[in-house]
Amino acid sequence: MKIALVGIGKIAVDQHVPAIVESPDWDLAATASRQGRVEGVESHTDIADMLAARPDVPVVSICVPPVPRYAVAEAALKAGRHVMLEKPPGATLAEVHALQALAAERGLTLFATWHSRMALGVPEAKRWLADKAVRKVRITWREDVRKWHPGQDWIFEPGGMGVFDPGINALSILTEILPEPVHLISARLEFPKNRDTPIAAELQFSGNVSAEFDWRQEGPQTWNIDIETDAGPLSLRMGGNQLFIGGERMESAETIAGEYRALYARMADLVRGGRSDVDLAPMVHVADAMTLGRRVLTDPFEF
Repeated sequence: MKIALVGIGKIAVDQHVPAIVESPDWDLAATASRQGRVEGVESHTDIADMLAARPDVPVVSICVPPVPRYAVAEAALKAGRHVMLEKPPGATLAEVHALQALAAERGLTLFATWHSRMALGVPEAKRWLADKAVRKVRITWREDVRKWHPGQDWIFEPGGMGVFDPGINALSILTEILPEPVHLISARLEFPKNRDTPIAAELQFSGNVSAEFDWRQEGPQTWNIDIETDAGPLSLRMGGNQLFIGGERMESAETIAGEYRALYARMADLVRGGRSDVDLAPMVHVADAMTLGRRVLTDPFEF
């Protein structure tokens, strides 16, 4: 199937373009971006122009930042295109609900992606935990914003989510693998004095679940989820790509290597089956953290 990619920034270049090129399901037929281009692919600077010029492209994958994403997705759906959304699916829950209703009304596929759920260890972790009693969960998610979002000031602006941009990846895994749902009880959010979104967060959930997110870690990055159960410990490392049960590393049974390749395979299945996939549980936790979080000011941040 032909697909168009909107927003040719770092995540599109690093992940989406290679995944589409390597996929047997997709043909990257067009792009729309104010500045970015993909060599050898028809490019437009405006989504409306691209939609008008390419009525033959039935699917649009959207990688623009969260705040402008709604308008782009709405335009694509109103033009009769199936839509795939980079995480988080929007800047607010309400606008994603609106997109979901629009897609359903028009019989179109809407896929709110969570790439970390496609990490190699996540499906087996979910299967193993299904009949276990979870006693404690500790998430430690620390990375370097300068490495992953160099110079991207939008991420510290309202709607950019700050440290929850990576932290929501951990929450997407948590909400996928736990046999019982949890809810946020309290949060401590560290805001740089010159920024509008947090650079670090400490979260406490029901069920003895806690999380620490920090965007100031240099050197090796940390993406760990440690779980204590009645049958022993389970740990996910490297963002969910390494699974340890009882201290022993498990080999993955998954057949699609690469989180974004798996997302695009899933999108192909959804379109062919005439279905949508919109799970907002990770985003609900972030919204709750912004509601309940105690704001603490910290040192100014500059790229």
